[in-house]
Amino acid sequence: MFFNSFSFAIFLPIVFVLYWFVFNKNKTTQNTLLIIASYYFYSCWDWRFLFLLVFSTFLDYYTGIRIEKSKKESGRKFWFWLSIGINLGFLGMFKYYNFFASSFAEMMNGLGLKTSPFLLDVVLPVGISFYTFHGLSYVIDIYYKRIKAEYNFVDYSLFVSYFPLLVAGPIERATHLLPEIKEKRSFDFEQAKAGIYQMIWGLVKKVVIADTCATYANAIFDNYSSMNSLSLILGAVYFAFQIYGDFSGYSDMALGMSKLFGLELLRNFNYPYFSRDIAEFWRRWHISLSSWFRDYLYIPLGGSKGGLWMKIRNTFIIFLVSGFWHGANWTYVAWGFINALYFLPLLLRKSNRNNLDTVALDRSWESLRVIASILLTFALSCLAWVFFRAKTITDAILYIKNMFTNGHFTSQYLINERYNYELIIMVILFVAVEWNNRTKEEPISGKYQTIKLALCLAAIMALGTYSDYKEFIYFQF
Repeated sequence: MFFNSFSFAIFLPIVFVLYWFVFNKNKTTQNTLLIIASYYFYSCWDWRFLFLLVFSTFLDYYTGIRIEKSKKESGRKFWFWLSIGINLGFLGMFKYYNFFASSFAEMMNGLGLKTSPFLLDVVLPVGISFYTFHGLSYVIDIYYKRIKAEYNFVDYSLFVSYFPLLVAGPIERATHLLPEIKEKRSFDFEQAKAGIYQMIWGLVKKVVIADTCATYANAIFDNYSSMNSLSLILGAVYFAFQIYGDFSGYSDMALGMSKLFGLELLRNFNYPYFSRDIAEFWRRWHISLSSWFRDYLYIPLGGSKGGLWMKIRNTFIIFLVSGFWHGANWTYVAWGFINALYFLPLLLRKSNRNNLDTVALDRSWESLRVIASILLTFALSCLAWVFFRAKTITDAILYIKNMFTNGHFTSQYLINERYNYELIIMVILFVAVEWNNRTKEEPISGKYQTIKLALCLAAIMALGTYSDYKEFIYFQF
């Protein structure tokens, strides 16, 4: 069940009504309803995966209590590593086993040793990376005595399985979400209204921006060898907006619908394409994941306190792991490696502002230098996204090579494909709305701001739904 599906449009209002008008006696009954709704939501993907979700919940709930109750350090370590090992073991088996087995077989065959890998005939469970990281952060925080173990199984189960978080995050922390889950909640009309606004804007990002850009990006990437340079550049730009619309759109919908239930989730995207350098980009992009790797991997490895070599080493480690977290393909690892390379000039310059431990959110727009920095950062991000989108590393390298060598930078593509004009206008209008919202503390507060946003949404939706999608894939050169 997707957030933008018809079935979810029925599911959410039913849960909302039951939550506030039937199960409104206390927070325990409300939390129980949300758990039932979350399990139903998850079972719509594949009911068999429910057993894995329930097992993961029991595992971390029990090991968290055992870690806290253990009087000896050896006992604490045993339960801690048991939880870590089983969690990562399941994640590795479902998500990475076939990849490593196939890669090993290919390497052996390349050395002249014929090998037939044993592959698992399993489907990747939806959201396993997200709820696994929820549980890991919880157990790690208990082990390092940052939080107390949660003894209320209902509250902890909701923290792990809360349905707005299962598909695409954000990755929540027990230190943030569990206290909200444990508190009694009352209906707040202003909070609900803000949630609806945020859900609508997230839906527009996903359905209008991401899905429309995806049609073009897929056609260009699938036929990159016959595309001219301008088309390939546009394909990379379209994919950049597609992936942003997908990720941030789902996050906005998750944050918005959570406000309907009186819960505030962590912000996951903060206008990343307006970043002045790659360090700032990663403080704005998928914030919950970036901060997770910072707190649970980068800092434990030594962070930025061990000299230049340690900074460089740790930066490459977290980006390689981050790339691999996104998918079992060497293209994701290459994407992470490229982003780590982007950090080298910042690290060598020893700029504290560009350090991974520093949030750089200056709102200065007055100089052309700032705008040029933003455009350069976006261009570098687009080049890295090519590796994220390509099927193989070879395809990504050839795609980038053809961007600069495959014909002239002519406007032939734009002239012959009239729908491309509409898509470019739609993207520009979308950027204008994001830029406008970026400068506001409360992007959709106030009557005039709401009217302005509504007009922009109407224009974007009109452009996005006007074209005949069947004609998108016919390109003339």
